[in-house]
Amino acid sequence: MNVLQVVTDPNRRGAQVFAYDLGVALTARQHGVATVALGGGTVASSMLDVEVLGRGLRDLGTLRGLRARMSEMDITIAHGSSTGPACAIAGGGRRRAFVYRQVSDSRFWAPTHSRRLRVRLGISRARLAVALSEYHRRQLVEWIGVPETRIRVVPNGVPPERFTPADAATRAAARAQLGVLDRPTVAFVGALAPEKGPDRVVELAAALGDGVQILVAGDGGERHELEARATARMPGRVRFLGTLGDVVPVYHAADVVVCPSRSDAMPATPIEAGLCGVPVVATAVGAVPEIVLDGETGIVIEADQPEVLGPAVRSLLDDADRRARLGAAARDHCLARYSMDRIAAAYEAVLGEALNR
Repeated sequence: MNVLQVVTDPNRRGAQVFAYDLGVALTARQHGVATVALGGGTVASSMLDVEVLGRGLRDLGTLRGLRARMSEMDITIAHGSSTGPACAIAGGGRRRAFVYRQVSDSRFWAPTHSRRLRVRLGISRARLAVALSEYHRRQLVEWIGVPETRIRVVPNGVPPERFTPADAATRAAARAQLGVLDRPTVAFVGALAPEKGPDRVVELAAALGDGVQILVAGDGGERHELEARATARMPGRVRFLGTLGDVVPVYHAADVVVCPSRSDAMPATPIEAGLCGVPVVATAVGAVPEIVLDGETGIVIEADQPEVLGPAVRSLLDDADRRARLGAAARDHCLARYSMDRIAAAYEAVLGEALNR
């Protein structure tokens, strides 16, 4: 098959990185793959190497370029809600085959009737819709109104060869590479946006007290305010790293990874951390409880109880044997369910079915 993938922009964020990695995996399975972005990115130093079609969904030049690219390929994957309408318009309804991939919490990103209608319209033109989990499949049916018969479930995936466990020497070297002290370390990897809960990470630094450092990898509109708050309350305790081309050193430097989201779908961070053998403390949002098995591979807390985050992280920092046990179980779990090879095979089947509909 010749497959076109469409992402919103080339920024190094969850949906975009997944599309890039899926393209590599499908290419290895002897398919022709091209990935394009509707609009430009914001951080030039860390953008993915994909073709940018124009200035976004509302740009006629973008839609004309997308139509031409879709015409050249057998099938297209639209990654996310803004790419769905773009592919529906550029594809001329159902004339140019595409599959829609859900990448976020539908109730959070489509809270109004008009937004739900727009998402539903885009999906209605797709041959099939891919949900990240059973939880998200129910959202598409009950909230957006997609017929069950047109939904397939394929989870997020990560190339496991990039994410490997660290020994003591590797951990010390990663901390030196990042320019931080060789001391107990907690890491957050994700966009600095309200739904991801980065403000809770800054509060976590105060709850954990002296002797623990926190690494924040990612960027976003809240960064300036968060840095100012951290400097005022806990100077030198929270290190903001920005968007990194390679986040593996962050996982290698960490004793514990936190995912304190208020809303999320199926983030890559707990999968990447799990493959690196690092236990995760996460909130019970979206499909996160399927990735982080409470008490088995990490700790899951309620999203509306951020005060529990500090004690949960402290319990892991104070128990090296438990961290090692949970981390090893997390790696086994993520290898078994979220390896990109397995996910690429599932997409191969979905795309083949869509072409034959």
